[in-house]
Amino acid sequence: MGSGYLASSIFLLLLLFKCLAFQQPNTDGFFLSDFLEKMGAKLPSVTSSSVCSWSGVSCDSTGVDVIGFAASGLGLSGSIPENTIGKLNKLQALDLSMNHITKLSSDLWGLGSSLKNLNLSMNRIQDSLLNNIGNFGNLEILDLSQNGFFGEIPAGISSMSNLRLLNLSRNAFEGKIPEGITDCKSLVALDLSVNKLSGSFPSAFKNLSFLDLSSNQIQGAMPDLSGLESITYLNVSGNLLQDSITGVFHAALKVLDLSNNQFSQIKLGSSFNLSSLVYLDISRNHLNGQFLSNFGQASLLKHLNLAKNRFSHQKFPQIHDLHMLEYLNLSETSLTGNIPTKISQLVGLKTLDLSHNQLSGKVPQFMMVKLTILDISSNNLSGEIPSPLLEKLPHMEMFNFSNNNLTFCAKKFSLQRFNSSFMGSQNSCPLAANPDIIPSIKVKHKGLKLALAIALSVTFVLVGIVFLYFACRKSTRSWAVKQLSYKEEQNVEGPYSFRTDSTAWVADVRVATSVPVVMFEKPLLNFTFADLLAATGNFDRGTLLSEGSFGPVYRGILPGGIQVAMKVLAHGSALTDQDVARELERLGRIKHPNLVPLTGYCLAGDQRIALYEYMENGNLQNLLHDLPLGVQTTEDWSTDTWENETNGVQNITTEGVTTWRFRHRIALGIARALAFLHHGCFPQVVHRDVKASNIYLDSSLEPRLSHFGLEKVVGNDLDDELTTGSPGYIPPELSDPEKASSSAGSPKIDVFGFGVVLFELITGRKPLGDQYPEEKKTNLVDWARALVKKNQSSLAIDPKIRETGSEKQMEEALRIAYLCTADLPSKRPSMQQIVGLLKDMEPVAKD
Repeated sequence: MGSGYLASSIFLLLLLFKCLAFQQPNTDGFFLSDFLEKMGAKLPSVTSSSVCSWSGVSCDSTGVDVIGFAASGLGLSGSIPENTIGKLNKLQALDLSMNHITKLSSDLWGLGSSLKNLNLSMNRIQDSLLNNIGNFGNLEILDLSQNGFFGEIPAGISSMSNLRLLNLSRNAFEGKIPEGITDCKSLVALDLSVNKLSGSFPSAFKNLSFLDLSSNQIQGAMPDLSGLESITYLNVSGNLLQDSITGVFHAALKVLDLSNNQFSQIKLGSSFNLSSLVYLDISRNHLNGQFLSNFGQASLLKHLNLAKNRFSHQKFPQIHDLHMLEYLNLSETSLTGNIPTKISQLVGLKTLDLSHNQLSGKVPQFMMVKLTILDISSNNLSGEIPSPLLEKLPHMEMFNFSNNNLTFCAKKFSLQRFNSSFMGSQNSCPLAANPDIIPSIKVKHKGLKLALAIALSVTFVLVGIVFLYFACRKSTRSWAVKQLSYKEEQNVEGPYSFRTDSTAWVADVRVATSVPVVMFEKPLLNFTFADLLAATGNFDRGTLLSEGSFGPVYRGILPGGIQVAMKVLAHGSALTDQDVARELERLGRIKHPNLVPLTGYCLAGDQRIALYEYMENGNLQNLLHDLPLGVQTTEDWSTDTWENETNGVQNITTEGVTTWRFRHRIALGIARALAFLHHGCFPQVVHRDVKASNIYLDSSLEPRLSHFGLEKVVGNDLDDELTTGSPGYIPPELSDPEKASSSAGSPKIDVFGFGVVLFELITGRKPLGDQYPEEKKTNLVDWARALVKKNQSSLAIDPKIRETGSEKQMEEALRIAYLCTADLPSKRPSMQQIVGLLKDMEPVAKD
């Protein structure tokens, strides 16, 4: 987090330090101080002071009973302890957001009758939501977003008659939305987005102003929404809804997003009210027939996206009166005829995409002052490009006139620029326009679409309704690898072929800008395969992070500064694009604090590319065995420190990496991730390639397991390789051809891999390649197991960590690794049992 945020948190703790006291037993002050100490805020004993004077604490008029407690972002970690905060009998508001809480206590539910506001968002809670949440009968605001809650949403929520704001987004809830949720008559804002919810669309919401059900698996027909008289924000994008869009939306509606579904018709009638609409997106559906005829009503509309539908051939819609419009996307909408000159009346337009239609005639001047992105490629336009428009091009972020019948003088443009933006044009000089007005052009690395900024502005309009959203700012650092501009350096015609030391792969597409990139949590960012090319310098080897069983992984920065790791599934798949997309979107909904999030994907011909959140501190293999990320020689590296300047890698000293506490935290985090995949996901997810190079460290140095669940995407072509496993991590059953096929999907394979990683963490040795003299052992597992079996575990402990913690705990951890790597799968414990064993040993750093 930023230094300002850290400073404010420290200041808050200092205030607590000054005010805390020896509290009388069974008082609110006693319960709060006990809670803070047990959750990791190690507070010293100081002179006595009233709990009501503590920062973040509010009391009633008597000055005795605590009615409000805010401890957001204080670094609280672990399970909420029993008999602490749950004993605050008159508590009305509790905010524990943005911490590292992993589990709730049973007596927390005892707060029931008094509690009105509960915020546990942005924690690491891995649990089902109990039905006794209905005990909070007076609750008005409930925010559990961005955790790991799983299972069904309990029906008990329907008894919360006073509930106004409910945010369960970005969890792993599944099953149907409870029908009784519509009985919450006071509900004005409901956010269930980015979960695994299925079933049909709920109906009969009366007073809702804000409804977000996006990125789920809701299917079937969408009910008539005429009853939503107060709705201002409605987002159901990224589901499986189909049939017709029906209903009468009222004048209050400002944001409507129905994109990425399977709708086939729009039946809204003449009374459909667009007068207050600011944002409309119905792209990526199966809509046919004609456009809506009453766009003229939408005088406040800023964002309009109708792209990628199946509309009938029709002329350009009458939208020239939409003077507030900033973003217009009508690509792939079967437009015919001329582009009307009246489009220049849209003076505020910043982005215009009319590509992949059947437009003909000449190119208008497009004299909109603010226009920065223009794409009219793949049409039947002819003639010369107007000279006033040519004058604007050097000042635009992106433009594309390719695949038309245009006449153009390329004298003042580079060959690369001509090929990327004017492909198919006739290079005819001289041109009627003065060619000297066109200086050399450099495309800036900015966002290719402005939809995100527009969405943010809309959110500001609705801030009174959606204040349940909280944002956590992350600092991003630059990286040294040069990014080549696709628009300047890459020929636009595919197919595109690439090679690494061990893999060759091909993206069989013709035009890179025509292949979309799907971003799960930012669906309004219209990236393409061209952006992936630009982000990686055309998949340059300098951006290569690693190569694994599925294919190479590259690092890149997408427009807007979004850092991603791109996993190329180079072996291909026999699955259809639809099946692959559905499986990747399912994996994208699997969230856990110790898993690397899958953030998007690109289907480039037969090539599948998975996009992950970039982990700036590298992987565990780099940490334990190799040079730090970005360091090429030992002369560049101090054994004690990874420099801050090295690609944004955080400072990790001997007080960090070479401590038992740090390595235990890595082991416990990955154990929790695997336990979640094995026991918290339905269907169960078996990783099948658990190893140090698949364990990453995020910006907070928390361990994250990556590349899970991909075997279905790559199909059967890689079964043999997956069954074989990675050298050094292969369990005995996979070495036996007769047992390998039947054992390939067993979670016990992951347990074995985890055991090898645990051995690595404690011994500091590689699975293969190090010298193992004891009885001529050839690998880490055989060597370490032999020492444990002879009660000589202490000989296996890495000397770097031996003096940093309890040697007894390290020996116990070696015994856990011994159990995990048992020859017989039935002898290995489950990951849930391993989590319990590791939690029982709480490392304490030696003085």
